[in-house]
Amino acid sequence: MEFTCLHNKCISPSLTVLSRVSISFSNLPKRAVSFHRRRRNLCFATLVDGKRTSEVVSKRGGEEEDEFGDLKSWMHKNGLPPCKVVLKERPSHDKKLRPIHYVAASEDLQASDVAVSVPNSLVVTLERVLGNETLAELLTTNKLSELACLALYLMYEKKQGKKSFWYPYIRELDRQRGRGQLAVESPLLWSEAELAYLTGSPTKAEVLDRADGIKREYEELDTVWFMAGSLFQQYPYDIPTEAFPFEIFKQAFVAIQSCVVHLQKVSLARRFALVPLGPPLLAYSSNCKAMLTAVDGAVELVVDRPYKAGEPIVVWCGPQPNSKLLLNYGFVDEDNPYDRIAVEAALNTEDPQYQDKRMVAQRNGKLSVQVFQVYAGKEKEAVSDILPYLRLGYVSDPSEMQSVISSQGPVCPLLQVSPCMEQAVLDQLTVYFRTRLAGYCTSISEDELMLADPNLNPKKRVATQLVRLEKKMLNACLQATVDLINQLPDHTMPPCPAPYAPLLK
Repeated sequence: MEFTCLHNKCISPSLTVLSRVSISFSNLPKRAVSFHRRRRNLCFATLVDGKRTSEVVSKRGGEEEDEFGDLKSWMHKNGLPPCKVVLKERPSHDKKLRPIHYVAASEDLQASDVAVSVPNSLVVTLERVLGNETLAELLTTNKLSELACLALYLMYEKKQGKKSFWYPYIRELDRQRGRGQLAVESPLLWSEAELAYLTGSPTKAEVLDRADGIKREYEELDTVWFMAGSLFQQYPYDIPTEAFPFEIFKQAFVAIQSCVVHLQKVSLARRFALVPLGPPLLAYSSNCKAMLTAVDGAVELVVDRPYKAGEPIVVWCGPQPNSKLLLNYGFVDEDNPYDRIAVEAALNTEDPQYQDKRMVAQRNGKLSVQVFQVYAGKEKEAVSDILPYLRLGYVSDPSEMQSVISSQGPVCPLLQVSPCMEQAVLDQLTVYFRTRLAGYCTSISEDELMLADPNLNPKKRVATQLVRLEKKMLNACLQATVDLINQLPDHTMPPCPAPYAPLLK
């Protein structure tokens, strides 16, 4: 999604602090202030109109590239050493939008080759933006995330228009419109009808929670203005919440989220970086080891596998489940070894023996409210991990509880549990998994039929991929639980009553 079109120009983020301008907005004459605000409001009236924005991009795109050169050419002119990558493009699913750019090998590469080394002069971090590491760390520990600070800086930089040294990079980010390599925006920018594709998935609630968090950060933006006033003296505009409507900030935040790189072994003020030729131009993968790495004076990419000339280069996205990949980058990885769902279990606080059970749980490395991670392909192991916790919650006889407290082994192994209690525990788990599966609008077979349609809407495609993988994990958990029920010696025995059964959600 584009950041915004300001002053009738489609621009992109400047990542260096330009020469200081002594004029501040507060020093402008009142008449000038009034005119500025009227002009700003007229300008923003065109920003939320996606059609008008894309029309401007399509009409000016070729003309601007002729004037400034493409991103890689501009980087070479400003310090990028010779590298082994090239920018290529693939068509967008939306014919109204320009094609997606991506980074590919310019020649055959071998594992351990340095594909590109971007000098620090072309990398933006909070330390660089704010010019003060202490201030950068203060801001990001005082209600504002690094992403919010970077988004705010880029929005102000964009108002500089083509005067910005970093205009070609900003233009490239605008072209990508916050889309990943599948040309899909984060669900944070989806409509209410599109979010309905995620019905049944916990990801839908995560999207809404993240959107609320972005709103809270927006309301704290003026903190940056007042704490880093020397930086923003160069921008003769209103304070942030007056200069930028929330929707514009949200678009900028999501665009930064899709391309920011988390650098390792650097100071807090440098850990989040914007790297030209990095994401979203580099595709993310869950199954590779290549990462953008901070080295002396640069951020470099060493490839982890051979590439033929023209092949897209991929980097590791970190150990993120598919829900986070969709939320952050707009894609789902079908072969993600880190994909998982969560099962939250909690001891019943109304249980008279709650404190004793809480103590036993803690002794075994668990909390009174415990989140169990169910990894794809390891559902049976996850069910085995959940069962002792649930058994503990079902203990009702005080003498049994004392036996559990004095036990030196793992909490509530199967040998300590009566058959009727085990039946009750497994029944509760079975009902839980079936209830979660019933919350989805489609079955796995229906999902697979939709995914076989080559004309399926891309947003619906990634959402369907996600919910299908979640349902596969839930089904595997359900099957593992049913298998355990079938192993019980007496299927006619009713489950034990459980007045204080643990809670599952």
